[in-house]
Amino acid sequence: MTALRFKPTLLAALVATSVFQSAWAVEPFVLKDIRVEGLQRADAGTVFASLPFRVGDTYTDDKGAAGLRSLFATGLFKDVRIQIDGNVVVVVVEERPVISRVEFVGTKEFDKEALVKALKDVGIGEGQPFDRALADRAEQELKRQYLTRSLYGVEVVTTITPAERNRVNVTFTVTEGEITKIKSIRITGNQAFTESTLLSQLDLTTGGWLTWYTKSDQYARSKLNADLETLKSYYLNRGYLEFKIESAQVAISPDKQDISIAINVSEGPRYVVTGVKLEGDYLGKEGAFRQLVSIKPGEAYRADTVAATIKAFTERFAAFGYAFARVDFRPELDREKGQAVAVLVAQPQRRVYVRRVNVAGNSRTRDEVIRREFRQFEAAWYDGQKIKLSRDRVDRLGYFKQVNIDTVEVPGTADQVDLTITVEEKPTGNLMLGAGFSSAEKFTLTGSIKQDNVFGTGNYLGVEVNTSKYNRTIVVSTVDPYFTDAGVSRSYDVFYRTSRPLSTQGGDYKIVTPGAAVRFGVPFTEYDTVFFGAGVEQTEIKGDVGLPVSYRRHRDIFGEQSLSVPLTVGWARDARDSTIAPTQGRYQRVNLEVGAAGDTRYVRGDYQAQQYLPLTNRFTIGLNGEVGYGRGLAGKPYPVFKNFYAGGLGTVRGFEQSSLGPVDIEGAYVGGNRRINLNAELYVPFPGAGNDRTLRMFGYADAGNVWGEDEKLKLSDMRASVGFGISWVSPVGPLKLSYGKPIRYKDQDKIQKLQFQIGTAF
Repeated sequence: MTALRFKPTLLAALVATSVFQSAWAVEPFVLKDIRVEGLQRADAGTVFASLPFRVGDTYTDDKGAAGLRSLFATGLFKDVRIQIDGNVVVVVVEERPVISRVEFVGTKEFDKEALVKALKDVGIGEGQPFDRALADRAEQELKRQYLTRSLYGVEVVTTITPAERNRVNVTFTVTEGEITKIKSIRITGNQAFTESTLLSQLDLTTGGWLTWYTKSDQYARSKLNADLETLKSYYLNRGYLEFKIESAQVAISPDKQDISIAINVSEGPRYVVTGVKLEGDYLGKEGAFRQLVSIKPGEAYRADTVAATIKAFTERFAAFGYAFARVDFRPELDREKGQAVAVLVAQPQRRVYVRRVNVAGNSRTRDEVIRREFRQFEAAWYDGQKIKLSRDRVDRLGYFKQVNIDTVEVPGTADQVDLTITVEEKPTGNLMLGAGFSSAEKFTLTGSIKQDNVFGTGNYLGVEVNTSKYNRTIVVSTVDPYFTDAGVSRSYDVFYRTSRPLSTQGGDYKIVTPGAAVRFGVPFTEYDTVFFGAGVEQTEIKGDVGLPVSYRRHRDIFGEQSLSVPLTVGWARDARDSTIAPTQGRYQRVNLEVGAAGDTRYVRGDYQAQQYLPLTNRFTIGLNGEVGYGRGLAGKPYPVFKNFYAGGLGTVRGFEQSSLGPVDIEGAYVGGNRRINLNAELYVPFPGAGNDRTLRMFGYADAGNVWGEDEKLKLSDMRASVGFGISWVSPVGPLKLSYGKPIRYKDQDKIQKLQFQIGTAF
């Protein structure tokens, strides 16, 4: 190998020597002219601009050598010579051939357009000067890309074909071969845990029934490094403070079809924490900091509790204005007894305040829309909690792909910092036209025009149209989230709805409800909002064939048309970590609606609570409970069109949508004035989706029912089901597909095991 490298190096040196000698041993003279010979495509101005001498200058050997180096550095020329003709310098060049076309043969794993673009970035592209060294680099880069796909047997051959006018065609012929699979993974040196237990912690696996999809049997160095960190964390969280990975060896078979991985570990002794010491400066608040310690004496050492404690300490220091506080962990070990004392050393550094808050990256959204979400103010002490809250509030606006806050020290000061919030805007308008099919609603046409950030003001404007077998709606909505400077929101809704209950006997009737409403939201804390509003609705019952008795009774009392003026008041607390795919936190809401004027008099209230509990960083339990109650007021019956419904996605899966509860003698499911709904879901990652929380699998258990005014509420009437499904936050809304089996039901219930719907949140 040394000889092979030496030959081209020696050859290059000889060529360079011969080239430079053509410009050496010349007595200095004054230039009268400069000529350039050999140009075909390059511009003469490029040559003149690269030369360190001009007509009228004194030419020397040093200037000639510098000119040669400069011309070679342009990459345009294969050869350059300088000849002296009296007082005239003649620059003779031989241009490099230009790449006419780049082609790929045999590439199946990668898109050819992506390969063309990638190689163009490294100098191999149509219209660029050809350099054999760059072609070799491109060949090696292609091989490297295939190695990331576990194609270790790949072969790449580069063919250079001359073309007319000093051009060349570059062809990369690829023989991809078969994907190299992991044949075995061995872990040695382990004593505390079995090899099978440790292997179950790794993402890399040998072949299995699902590896065709997960590709977990395809080796990648990045995957192995991540698994080694996972293995280390597993031991560190179980007391093995001195755990080390001695080696990780990867061997590939001669035919490059199998990979064997051998991991050798050193466990060390298992340590139990016997105490926690706080050293350093805790601002005289050591008691407050000690309450943040999650390390528990008497239990095995856990690295995650140490990390959580350090994070809690730095955040508490930041809340006091110490933006650059350091907290170090130093264990005091007794190896003979297997005991450790956790020592946390704090250095708060200096307290600072925020001089200025800068906003960057917003080309469309107004600065004030971002700034009004900030809870960290200028000329105030630095507060890490308020800064994090500010970032989260801006992110929750939904207008930006990314939101980052950087803290920069102000030069020349010791107690000032500037904050720069950098956003990356995304399209906030949405035009959707489409069709769908739901197991309950059958064929559905949908259309909407929405703009979440109208003219960069942060206001919402939307028009939605939905049509289905049982429900048809058109809604025009607008929301001003900062109707007042204090953050009071105001929303207007104008709607026109037609609906009919799920029926077993058909009919030509429908309930038509046009109306409008206004609602205000008053934030009382960062998580609590109180809503109140008023609306007006007119309900008309059209048609008579198959009309349920309860609707006939309503029409007899209130007439074909009835006017209602509902007043609403509600409260919501949202402390979830995400509104789309939460993994922890709680959500609660209470809503009370009172028919205070018009033909109907009623009260309708419901309460909902959701709790999300992270079992691990990959598994989450979600619990949901909802109760509703309604009754008539002023001696008038409760309006039937305000009934609650149950059954199907969103309530009790495994039963047809809205099919539980009272059944009219006409065969229609008319709902009831009382409802109980309970749900539990276990979310697990979808195979191959990585950390994407918008696509998950789940197992569930549901229970619930509705009761009419004339029925006694008995828990023995509750229906229940269990099943599994897929949850996906699709571009057109949350989608759930579930398969369930009722485990508590009655013979007359309408069973529907497979169900799906777009727009169901829980």
